Amino acid sequence: MDIFLKTIGALNDTTRIQILNFINHHEEVYVCDIENSFEMIQSRISRHLKILKDAGFLKVTREGRWAKYSIRTPLDRFRQSILEEISYLDLPLPALIKKIN
Repeated sequence: MDIFLKTIGALNDTTRIQILNFINHHEEVYVCDIENSFEMIQSRISRHLKILKDAGFLKVTREGRWAKYSIRTPLDRFRQSILEEISYLDLPLPALIKKIN
């Protein structure tokens, strides 16, 4: 029940839905790329990413001092259907501004 409530709670924020859609669209992105693309400070982005990770949507891969986020696989049917529904929304996606090449 706890993970279900975390999942629903994570979706109660427009920015988190946009970040989730952004990651789903680009497959793998570094925190600094999200920060640059959304023009938000790192601490705020990290808070949103933690909530989405705790809700079961994201996985993080560490590469030295860099953190790269992607959609967790395998993803259960519930979260997969949420991602599909989000993809149908008319959400503007910011351009991917890469800091790391």
